[in-house]
Amino acid sequence: MRIAVCPGSFDPVTMGHLDVFERASRMSDQVIVAVLVNKKKSSLFTLDERIEMLTEATSHLPNVSVDSFYGLLVDYCRDHNVNAIVKGLRAVSDFDYELQMAQMNYRLTQVETCFISTNPLYSYLSSSLVKEVATHGGNVSGLVPDVVLKRLEDKLSSTI
Repeated sequence: MRIAVCPGSFDPVTMGHLDVFERASRMSDQVIVAVLVNKKKSSLFTLDERIEMLTEATSHLPNVSVDSFYGLLVDYCRDHNVNAIVKGLRAVSDFDYELQMAQMNYRLTQVETCFISTNPLYSYLSSSLVKEVATHGGNVSGLVPDVVLKRLEDKLSSTI
């Protein structure tokens, strides 16, 4: 069985992320969307909220599941028999960092990293940008799944 993992913080998940998950699901028997628990980084959404949103947003993909991990991604890969890490690339600037990570991950456990170029519709899109625009009252519909849009509106209205 070919198992791929799509790691990230997904705070929140965007349509760009969802596009990568959908494309990865066509290339693998199973895809795990793995939410990184980074205790040094403050998130708008809790880990549980991100997992719930990802689960709902990927519910139409029968071979996609959602999980979380702390520590090294390669350890998660080893523990879950993951064959490949799938990463979306928006721009050349992403590639510099991601290539180094891919090479280190391969050195540590020989797990391969596959890069999927972002759909041009989403090449500018990031979770940080979505949060910034939404925080200042901008319209982010169409940039995030509907389930995320509702949660984003609720979360931001409660912090004002």
